[in-house]
Amino acid sequence: MPRFVFATFNPGKLREVAGILDGLPVQVVGPRDVGLLTVPPEDGDTFLDNAVIKAVHAWTRTGLPALADDSGLVVEALDGAPGVHSARFAGEAQDDAANIDKLVDALRGVADRRARFVCCAVCILGPEWATGRIPETSGEVRLIAGHPGVPEGCHLLAAHGEVAGRIIDQPMGTDGFGYDPVFFLDELGRTFAQLGRDEKNGLSHRGRAFRALRQALEGMLAP
Repeated sequence: MPRFVFATFNPGKLREVAGILDGLPVQVVGPRDVGLLTVPPEDGDTFLDNAVIKAVHAWTRTGLPALADDSGLVVEALDGAPGVHSARFAGEAQDDAANIDKLVDALRGVADRRARFVCCAVCILGPEWATGRIPETSGEVRLIAGHPGVPEGCHLLAAHGEVAGRIIDQPMGTDGFGYDPVFFLDELGRTFAQLGRDEKNGLSHRGRAFRALRQALEGMLAP
């Protein structure tokens, strides 16, 4: 069974994505499983750029097909912030509680609480993958040619997912990670941190992006 390395050191993300891709004829492993101890700085201008940085780093050092995503919270009243800086909103320590505190403080007294979770999920495949088996488009997935961060001969598949909600002042729930405890879904009356894994995967930005990517991979991996 071929291995795909998911370029994240976030155990919550790894569990989510491994669950979404469960049933494919591949083994999803984390960086440490293949000897990677670091990822490069995510200094891209877009979610796509940051996802590519991580996936290319993993592919270059392992030769394995590499998965990565960059996800973030886009808040309307903050002109799209924290956006690509979501994980480091309160500083480089990437502390979830500190990020939430800063977000709640920034929105104190603000009536407009609309927000979106956004995810760009990518898969980097090496030159050994025949182009004819890779769809140029498949639902929400795009085959992107000529991205400056992708080595020559490699193939870049990218999928986009997002979900709308609003930010509340008081964290609710103990599951999930990141901004999940303050991201409230009115249609459910709960935050992301109050959802079980399967329910969250069915609704989340990351779930939507990786399910789309899964569909493309299913076709490519079929006998």
